[in-house]
Amino acid sequence: MPPLDRIRFAAGTLVATSLCCLALPSAALAQASPAVTLEELSVTAASPIQAPGTIGAATTLPVGLLPVAANAFSPVTVVSRDQIARDQPRTLGDALSDRPGISASTYAPGAASRPIIRGLDNARVRIQENGVSIGDVSELGEDHAVPFNPLAADRIEVIRGPATLRYGSQAIGGVVSAENNRVPTFIPARGIAGQVTTGYTSVDNGRLGAASVDAGYDGVAVHADGFRTATDSYATPSGIQRNSATETQGGSVGLSFIGDRGFVGLSYSHYDALYQIPGGEAAQSRTRLDPRQDRVLARGEYRPLEGPFAAIRFWAGGSVYRHDETGIGGDGIDGIQATFKNREAEGRVELQHVPVFTALGTLTGALGLQTGRRVLNTQGESFLPPTEARSNAVYLFEELDVGGGLRVQAAGRIEGDRSTSTARQFPSDDLPVDGQDPLAYGLRRKFAPKSLSFGALQDLPYGFVGSLNGSYVERAPTAYELFSQGPHDATETFEIGNPTLRLERARTVEVGLRRAEGPLRLDATGYFTRYTGFIYKRDTGIRCGDDFGSCGSDDELRQIVYSQQNATFYGAEIGAQLDAFAVDSGWAGIEAQYDFVRAQFDDGSYVPRIPPHRVGGGLFVRADGWFARVNLLHAFAHTEIAPFETTTPGWDDLRAEVSYTKPLDPALYGASEVTLGLQGRNLLDDRIRNSASFKKDEILLPGRNLRLFLTARF
Repeated sequence: MPPLDRIRFAAGTLVATSLCCLALPSAALAQASPAVTLEELSVTAASPIQAPGTIGAATTLPVGLLPVAANAFSPVTVVSRDQIARDQPRTLGDALSDRPGISASTYAPGAASRPIIRGLDNARVRIQENGVSIGDVSELGEDHAVPFNPLAADRIEVIRGPATLRYGSQAIGGVVSAENNRVPTFIPARGIAGQVTTGYTSVDNGRLGAASVDAGYDGVAVHADGFRTATDSYATPSGIQRNSATETQGGSVGLSFIGDRGFVGLSYSHYDALYQIPGGEAAQSRTRLDPRQDRVLARGEYRPLEGPFAAIRFWAGGSVYRHDETGIGGDGIDGIQATFKNREAEGRVELQHVPVFTALGTLTGALGLQTGRRVLNTQGESFLPPTEARSNAVYLFEELDVGGGLRVQAAGRIEGDRSTSTARQFPSDDLPVDGQDPLAYGLRRKFAPKSLSFGALQDLPYGFVGSLNGSYVERAPTAYELFSQGPHDATETFEIGNPTLRLERARTVEVGLRRAEGPLRLDATGYFTRYTGFIYKRDTGIRCGDDFGSCGSDDELRQIVYSQQNATFYGAEIGAQLDAFAVDSGWAGIEAQYDFVRAQFDDGSYVPRIPPHRVGGGLFVRADGWFARVNLLHAFAHTEIAPFETTTPGWDDLRAEVSYTKPLDPALYGASEVTLGLQGRNLLDDRIRNSASFKKDEILLPGRNLRLFLTARF
């Protein structure tokens, strides 16, 4: 793979706070979680006002296993810093794909792989860094990478259910939030702290390195980080997957001023990558993408001594993104075939009111205002004309602590969304008419989505916590769902938008049972969602070339039309862990997981590209600095397919890991802790295909892989 032709600086992003009932921070291993109130609405890392570790937090299970957030109204999955250092994922999809209820698109494994939550992806899954939208074009096409490397995260949180109203109705499926300290929020206890990690993978000759440092003195805190990864084309049980090499690099710098009553900070980050698209025509034409992005983010917090507000916080960020899609075109020349440019800005202010003591209990809450603007331009063989989108919203969260272990919550959100671009009027049968091009006309669509949610959380005997949530969410169609009108060679589709799409409406009921203390930990959730006007990519069965006039007479691209139908989704996600017996200073135990989603339209047909049923389990030991784990994840054959889809065979992913963590004397060694380990993935060398991927019939996921990793902290 040719080296990148550019090396630039990189820098940071804004750190988000989390409502206690929305996204809880990680805590010490295997400890019970104290209750958190909205009064403690604070950063999920360390507060600039409170010392690290004083904030109430969700309990996480031992490294490598499933996390539990027992005191959250809605399910929250947390991937800790330790787990990121062990798994060394190259994409957010890689970091999350084996968690209950979460899979990944794996369009270009190791490069372009977005998380899929409960069968929902793209526009319905918001990806953010420290509370601000990532500002990319990854939701426009599965071949587009998210410009963020998980090695730069201290923690990755996945928020589902009513809690997503805080971030926008587009996050109807969930929110994936990468949290880090790129905008510094605390000064390390010894004045400086950091981490260095490196690793090697056998399946693709993968190399990586990442480092971060936080420092501060006298109210001034600084942060810097950087990373670089590279892989060759990866191996599968059937041989090398051609055209699958990757390379990424980037980093950040940030500065904050911290006082007694709050802080204000700013960061800059840069991301730079070059990766190839495997499978089919993309591999033959040597298709490759080179996303690069610059982001500036700011964040502040102020806690007044008196008045109606306990805290006032703001987040603001802007980004400039571009990628070229390069490959061998129809003229036989290797060059740029399409270009995507995205400029995006977002801001949010939250006003947390002081606790109100009522006859029913203590009421806490926050009022938020959010605004955003996005300008997307494309060139060359692109399926989307230039578009502009604006959004403004107001939202309110209130929580009432009734007593007796019962807490109730209500939330509401009102938005004003508009999208402006050039629409086309395609024939109703999606076939061209001789001598006529589809009529093009300028169009601005306006929407006013409204959403509500209610929830109850009840402490139960033996440390269990039960939750019941209900929500009604409206989602406005995105610009690409409205205005798409051309070929997308990297995904081998000819995409046709529908400028008459209506609001998508979802009514959800969700029941959960969690336990985060004692020898048995459990996180179980069941959900049922009824969609009115569910928007999806419908494969018409027609094949096209590079223009609409070729549809029906060419076979290069699948014709995809954005359509609406009523649909029903239901499913469950369960993770459990049991400490079976003591081993020296630690425990040996067993773990298990299961998840499924069933998605069907009212006419009896199935929603396209849904993940399979999965079940897994294994053994773990954690004692005296040692951690060992063996786990098997089985996916059942996926046969509930949409028209023109093919069935996907089941697969088995056997994983194993052993690592040792050694505490050190920083004065003597310069590091406070070192972890060395070896991890194996797909040890059975099974042929794994992803039923949720457009390219599942063209590519296999990586075969047997051994990963050697080393992490040092200081």
